[in-house]
Amino acid sequence: MTTLETSKTLDLVHRSDGPSRPILDQIADKWSMTVLAVLDEPRRFNEIKRHLEGVTQRVLTQTLRRLERNGMIRRRVLPTSPVGVEYSLTPLGASIWEVYGQVYAWVGANADEILAHQAEYDRRHSCTNANPRPDSDSPVSLAS
Repeated sequence: MTTLETSKTLDLVHRSDGPSRPILDQIADKWSMTVLAVLDEPRRFNEIKRHLEGVTQRVLTQTLRRLERNGMIRRRVLPTSPVGVEYSLTPLGASIWEVYGQVYAWVGANADEILAHQAEYDRRHSCTNANPRPDSDSPVSLAS
């Protein structure tokens, strides 16, 4: 691939209206990757819900439907009485989980450093925010 082709590909990826944007938004939302992590083995809806603290039934249903639509998970109706449903990763879902697993490991390995940077940033900016200086873009309040 030439530099120009690579540049065009990168431009497309970074465009807010590019074809990858909706897919990135869907897989990078609050619950999608967590659901994929829980599906390390096939699970039923309530079992998935028990593993996800704070998720509502409605949000979990929407997330599962979106992941199924994107080909990340498979929904299988079980021949039980009452009828049950089981969710499992597809090969596509397993492949993105491998990538996300690397990101998760990176976060774990660098969390202390990131937290230290956040604390330093917050310390530097708390003095600035405590006594804000008026500038040309911000309104000045004369009320005390």
